[in-house]
Amino acid sequence: MPLTHLLLALSVVFVWGTNFVVIRWGLDGLPPFLFAALRFAFSALPWLLLVPRPTAPWRKIAAFGVLLGVGQFGLLFLAMRSSISPGLASLVVQLQVFFTIGLSLWLMGERVRGFQVVGLLLALAGLGVIATHLDATVTLLGMAMVLSAAFFWSLANLVVKSLGPVNMLHFMVWSSVFAVPPLLALSWLIEGPHAMASGLQNASGLVWASVLWQAVGNTLFGYGVWNWLLARHPAATVTPLALLIPVFGMGASALSLGESLPQWKLGAASLVLLGLAVIVCWPLWQSRRRQPMP
Repeated sequence: MPLTHLLLALSVVFVWGTNFVVIRWGLDGLPPFLFAALRFAFSALPWLLLVPRPTAPWRKIAAFGVLLGVGQFGLLFLAMRSSISPGLASLVVQLQVFFTIGLSLWLMGERVRGFQVVGLLLALAGLGVIATHLDATVTLLGMAMVLSAAFFWSLANLVVKSLGPVNMLHFMVWSSVFAVPPLLALSWLIEGPHAMASGLQNASGLVWASVLWQAVGNTLFGYGVWNWLLARHPAATVTPLALLIPVFGMGASALSLGESLPQWKLGAASLVLLGLAVIVCWPLWQSRRRQPMP
């Protein structure tokens, strides 16, 4: 991956990692499905009036919108309302990395190279350390919902991999339209019209800022750039970078929520970073070794 592409990927990972704290702020004022519906509504409008429809089949535009909007974020927001903490949610949802690579191997014939396996194992060890030490409140239902959200994220990644050359910003805008109706329907049926109206009437400025950040920063910028990278590089190269999300998530939680950073957390973060360094830097080192000496 070129350095410019790597820096873009890291900026997305930073936005996504710190976003779990922002999600917590939004859920303090809005029901989860309504929060998700507003997020994708603002991702579509007014931008839908300004950008042309992407050169992709309608079925893939719709499938991505539903998988990402309802499958990933509908379930993630529902779990984060009361069943799992932001830090642990940022960790568990990263299993999408392994779901994406596994599905790519099965469906698209991609192969994982030896150094990528080593890097993934190191990063997985770091995630395992975090999982065995986190003291956040979590329920079995919350874990199941976030794992399901991770699986739906991986399916959305595969839709992107099948697109070919597409303007990803346009794709994110148009696909967001298809997430809104099912999310509003779920909010009406599960949360109820009274909770929807109360949430809208009583939402604070911080809650609305959280919604707008979800739409512009997290969705349009984050997924637009991420999908652009997935369309140009193998899934096993791009998706492991998402393992940095819980590292940024823990840092944001420490700064904004006062969570401590004991030695075991720093050790786990070091394992994740080491695994990512192997995945990202090994091919660069090998290519330099092959270059002839001047």
